[in-house]
Amino acid sequence: MVRQVRDVVIVGGGTAGWLTAAIIAARHKARIPHEFTVTLVESPNVPIIGVGEGTWPTLRSTLKSVGISETDFFRECDAAFKQGALFAKWTTGAEDDAYYHPLVLPQRFAQLNLAPHWLAGTMAEGGDNGETFCDAVCPQGRICDENLAPKTMANAEFEGQANYAYHLDAGKFAPFMQRHCTGKLGVRHVLADMREVRQDEYGDIRAIVTEQAGEITGDLFVDCTGMRSLLLGQTLGVPFRDCNDVLFCDTALAMQVPYPAPDAPIATHTISTAQSAGWIWDIGLPTRRGVGHVYSSRHIGREQAEAELRAYVGPAADGLSVRQIDIRSGHRELFWKNNCVAVGLAAGFLEPLEASAIVLIELSAKMIADQMPPAREVMDTIARRFNDKTLYRWGRIIDFLKLHYVLSQRRDTAFWRDNMDPASIPERLQELMALWRFQPPHLHEEFDRVDEVFPSASYQYVLYGMGFRSDVSRRALEPEVREAQRARRENAEITQRMLSGLPRHRDLINRIREFGLQPV
Repeated sequence: MVRQVRDVVIVGGGTAGWLTAAIIAARHKARIPHEFTVTLVESPNVPIIGVGEGTWPTLRSTLKSVGISETDFFRECDAAFKQGALFAKWTTGAEDDAYYHPLVLPQRFAQLNLAPHWLAGTMAEGGDNGETFCDAVCPQGRICDENLAPKTMANAEFEGQANYAYHLDAGKFAPFMQRHCTGKLGVRHVLADMREVRQDEYGDIRAIVTEQAGEITGDLFVDCTGMRSLLLGQTLGVPFRDCNDVLFCDTALAMQVPYPAPDAPIATHTISTAQSAGWIWDIGLPTRRGVGHVYSSRHIGREQAEAELRAYVGPAADGLSVRQIDIRSGHRELFWKNNCVAVGLAAGFLEPLEASAIVLIELSAKMIADQMPPAREVMDTIARRFNDKTLYRWGRIIDFLKLHYVLSQRRDTAFWRDNMDPASIPERLQELMALWRFQPPHLHEEFDRVDEVFPSASYQYVLYGMGFRSDVSRRALEPEVREAQRARRENAEITQRMLSGLPRHRDLINRIREFGLQPV
């Protein structure tokens, strides 16, 4: 007898639970509730982490696909635009040490690799003009420098003149998604504490037993129970794979910092500033800044870490409380076992250096929704494919995060010196860095999988932003020099046009909140 998969039960709310519910329910909305159900079971007694969050541009298409209004999102989630990240004091630690990892691809990226031309100084007529790699190939660093938005009111919802993501208040985002899921997508919401997990003779989860709502049965269970991983980890026994031998940061101290004035500028990028044993994030929301220190407790204690955080914030930190968040870097060895799949913190967590948490939720939920098995008999095959893809993605994110530490020239503390220990550097990353000494990353075989989370452009921005050098031949570049110079001129023209035509970040957010954007 074929066992149809009709009932999906998501255990746990927060960003992971509600975003997953929205993606699955929107994808199968025509079948709800007669042929298919999505139930989210959430404890009324477990608070969500709820710190300010950075996202990727993927969230734009996700919100659009589930029927969210971008105007409503800005109004209700204290959202702002994000156009990349500024990394300060990562390379040398000097006051003027900073570079951007923007969200815009380099000019003509699909047709021409500008990195070797920038390295060789052939992009500018007459030789190298001293531009950073980011400024030479894209306009976004300059846009961020001027606190400009990536679009105008003339652009419809989810459309922009420059690529963008968002900063948002996770404590407001989850309830916002909850209202949308229950009000428009047919998701059933159950507020109840889980007390027991019941399995069948094959090890599948048959039901969860709750204190307030009794037994809730399902065909596929999505574990969004956070770091406890009550279903995949505790019930099904999938081990956790630590990566603290690669990524040393294991603690975060977070605070909410008010603006000095209601009209204070809002940074349109995440600011990540290196410290003695970690780094500080600075995320601008319309009503406040979310600031936090991510550090290695093996290298400094809580007292020193908090002192560095308060020194960064300055007098505005006086009287502000600090919340500690423990980070266990790593992930489950499997993400889908039997009829249970973990999403969000239940699957794993890494330091938020490149804001990878929410995009991993999106990618996982979309795979679940798109490959929703029609029957239990094929679920194991889909689970294997899901595990392969997801494991690859986690590995590449770990590589990319480690790259920031490996490229640093700082040797002023044990933390930075220990990060250069070859034993802490993944083998694949070591191989790629050796390759990039002779071949700048572009559309080569090292980036030929559709599962790549960071494009080769991201590696270029970080490598050459942090002073990495690739050995390039000016003679070999000669046939492309005119095209490279033309691309640089095009970028300069686009940059000037955007600098003169884009509004201030806060001004646009205020107008969106007051008047609303045009619907798509």
